[in-house]
Amino acid sequence: MQGAVPIAFKPEGVTLPLDRILPLKSLTKSIRSSARYLRIKASMQEVGIIEPPIVFPQKGKKNLYLMLDGHVRLDIAKALKFESLFCLVATDDEAFTYNHKVNQLQPIQEHFMILRAIKNGVSEERIAKTLNVNVDTIKQKRDLLTGICPEAVELLRHHKASAGAIREMKRVKPMRQIEIAEVMVASNNCTAAYAKCLVLASPPDQLL
Repeated sequence: MQGAVPIAFKPEGVTLPLDRILPLKSLTKSIRSSARYLRIKASMQEVGIIEPPIVFPQKGKKNLYLMLDGHVRLDIAKALKFESLFCLVATDDEAFTYNHKVNQLQPIQEHFMILRAIKNGVSEERIAKTLNVNVDTIKQKRDLLTGICPEAVELLRHHKASAGAIREMKRVKPMRQIEIAEVMVASNNCTAAYAKCLVLASPPDQLL
């Protein structure tokens, strides 16, 4: 069995004033005029930050953070005169690894980011338009954890639990959800196929 994959960032996140975030590189004029930059800028103007930047506390400097992943978003935030950014705090400062560690938000993290956007007044239609998906997809992500007990969520939110695995867990009662989450975490296997096997192996009185 493979060893557990280290967590790349703390899932709870933090809101930081822009002047406390220190970039590690500057952006060129060509980057600022690129299609990708302009697309991200339009997205941030429309719904704000959906995928948070990654920062790391600067050693010896209280309340200052190094930007590891998200320089374009930081630059745009400054251009749009944002006062602060919601960021995820990295567990190490190896910036060069983040393209591999943080390719995209994990389903549980994405769920919380969508809830955050909705709480801030952004409609599901606007989120869907910005992310180039249909509204039903956003609703599925919004409702991902409906029917999952908080204890199981807490166990899985630090791991790469697939959306399919979480959906399988909705077929059992809360105590069994916790047991399944513990087994998947201990096995470093949070796939839908494994979750389905665990659900099928559940005692009949634990099924919904």
